[in-house]
Amino acid sequence: MTSRPDHRSGLVDAAGRAAFFPAKAAAQMWRGQIEGAVDAALQSPETARAIDRALAGPLPEQIARSALEHHVLERLVAELARTGELERLLTSALGSSRTRALADQLIASDEMGHVLGAVAGSPEVRAALARQTTGFADDVLDGLRGQARRLDDRADRRRDAPRPTAYGGVATRALALAADVAVAAAIYASVVGLASLIGLLVGGLRPEWLVGVLLATGWSIVAGAYFVLFWTTAGRTPGMQLMRVRVRTADDGRTPGVGRSVVRVIGLVVSIVPMFAGFLPVLFDRRRRGLADMLAGTVVVNDEE
Repeated sequence: MTSRPDHRSGLVDAAGRAAFFPAKAAAQMWRGQIEGAVDAALQSPETARAIDRALAGPLPEQIARSALEHHVLERLVAELARTGELERLLTSALGSSRTRALADQLIASDEMGHVLGAVAGSPEVRAALARQTTGFADDVLDGLRGQARRLDDRADRRRDAPRPTAYGGVATRALALAADVAVAAAIYASVVGLASLIGLLVGGLRPEWLVGVLLATGWSIVAGAYFVLFWTTAGRTPGMQLMRVRVRTADDGRTPGVGRSVVRVIGLVVSIVPMFAGFLPVLFDRRRRGLADMLAGTVVVNDEE
């Protein structure tokens, strides 16, 4: 009794397959003819004209909008990336000789030169380079100042001196003086060059001893004016600014006047002449004063501003 429904279902399935068998047989028999007809229809001039009219109308724009709305390109790229096909295509394209030839041609073209020139000369690139250069120079100068301060402390003969001290030491002063002499020499060379040009125009200077006297006198005037000008106006020379030290009066901490600055220049010359012996008191004095400072009543202090 329980097997009768299953028996009926099997009969129904068999009857259904028997009913659809003629349709399947007809489809298999007509498949080749249908495919041939479709190919003939697609290759016909009428179909080509219909496609041409469709492409001339709004259909391409509609297809593009539909592709954008449904993110077709993103889906295609994602699928290519997932399967690894995108990497293979890029590697093959970049490694081809044609790609290398096109890249070489692009780099050597005048248009690329104009583009690179415009980019390199843009205000943004110049500002970035200036920031990088300034940052690098600041790092170098900070390291130089720190090393000079450590050498100041090592050279100090007063073991009971406080660390860090407010006064500039011998190493810091030496570096500042070297920088100032270089700047003053550059100014003096410019003046001598101009004077030489004028001398050539008037037939030259004679005798030679007069030329030597004028050169020595000119150097003394240029160097003396250089130090006096900066000490009295800013309290520091460019070299002292580089090492961040400043000249102050010993009694009230003011910027020295012209008189003190002239005396300090004379003391500086006297300190240099006997093998820089005038700087030896810096190693022993409580305020690290040299002979020039003692004569002018000044001190050299660290300026951390």
